[in-house]
Amino acid sequence: MSILSLDYGTKHIGLAISDETLSIAVPLDPLQAEPFGKFIGKLKETIRQFEVSLIIVGLPRNMDGSYGIAAEKVKQFVFKLRQWIQIPMEFQDERLSTKLADRLLTERGCHGKEKKRRIDSCAAAVVLQSYLDGLLLKEKKARSVV
Repeated sequence: MSILSLDYGTKHIGLAISDETLSIAVPLDPLQAEPFGKFIGKLKETIRQFEVSLIIVGLPRNMDGSYGIAAEKVKQFVFKLRQWIQIPMEFQDERLSTKLADRLLTERGCHGKEKKRRIDSCAAAVVLQSYLDGLLLKEKKARSVV
């Protein structure tokens, strides 16, 4: 079982996958958003390859927690996606994920076209890692209650 994360963009969709222990997020190659049919085909291949049981989708929020136009576009994308993919999907706050991804790539010496190619999937990994860390925290809290 693994968890897949998507970072929606109109041109590219970043992907990241969890390891089997659900503790580490790893970026995958991004997919072209269009044509949609080709995107769905490649996404289904990825789902089969990694035995994905849950998809996390980054949901943009404003710094005050409100939703804007970008969030509506992501919700429309997920509505369309659910017509083709029967795996459970959840939203995860993606505030500042692209900025953090940009900084991480810069720190690793990634610049220019290579950085542009990798940033969406790196952002998807940041979002997924946040989700995985939340799972771990819930698990630790549950153990401490017992």
